[in-house]
Amino acid sequence: MEGAAYEIYAIKYAQHARMARENFIGGDIHDGPMPMDYFVWVVRNAERTLLVDTGFDRPMAQKRGRTIVHPVEEGLARIGIAAADVADVVVTHMHYDHAGNNHLFPAARFHVQEREMAFCTGRCMCHQGLRHAFAAEDVKAMVDRLFDDRLVFRDPEDEFADGITLHRVGGHSDGLQILRVRTQRGFVVLASDATHYFANLHRGLAYPIVYNVGDMFEGYATVRRLAGSDAHIVPGHDPQVLSLYPPAFPDTEGWIARVDLPPRGEPAH
Repeated sequence: MEGAAYEIYAIKYAQHARMARENFIGGDIHDGPMPMDYFVWVVRNAERTLLVDTGFDRPMAQKRGRTIVHPVEEGLARIGIAAADVADVVVTHMHYDHAGNNHLFPAARFHVQEREMAFCTGRCMCHQGLRHAFAAEDVKAMVDRLFDDRLVFRDPEDEFADGITLHRVGGHSDGLQILRVRTQRGFVVLASDATHYFANLHRGLAYPIVYNVGDMFEGYATVRRLAGSDAHIVPGHDPQVLSLYPPAFPDTEGWIARVDLPPRGEPAH
């Protein structure tokens, strides 16, 4: 494989207790507890460090009824990254759980799909059913970065750096983008909310928060095409990620995993 491989860290910062029926359009015939984990991701090698998404803070957790287990800055510090020093952030989409913590990254450039910014500042936000997953303060903060020359609009198919490409898939949010990252075990796809859980992808069932169901289903196909195998796909919110992949350090079991390393098993479907 050409070029330097990247390490990828999945860092859990929050969780939410919920039922399976909440995670599939039409519910689920095997209803039962199906909790949700919230992650940010770090992609790095000797040449660069990239943060993927920024999570939310305690006030937003309280407002939305979520539970912070490790603040984002704590997870970053555990792998040796000071939030204030982060230079580049890819925001997969502008939902509150991916685009908050606006005070943490004063030096960073933010990389967003132009279509996502048009979506979250356009007429679709007149509808409560579409805007409820966005936080106005996060959208306004991103507009401020635009006028501070700290916002980079990415193309639908874009190379961020050697070994890292960005791909707009839409569906869940109109400008949702995913990442394809070169690792020692091949190309890994950070799917973010192109598939919230392994089960959304494996069962072909859409997640209920969606802008375009057709794009969501096409996104499943794109994720699989870019990854090459399901073992190279990392979903956006599945707690199984932390049990399937080895911890970054012995004390980060259930908190920070290395998803650039081979999984330890197969996900339950």
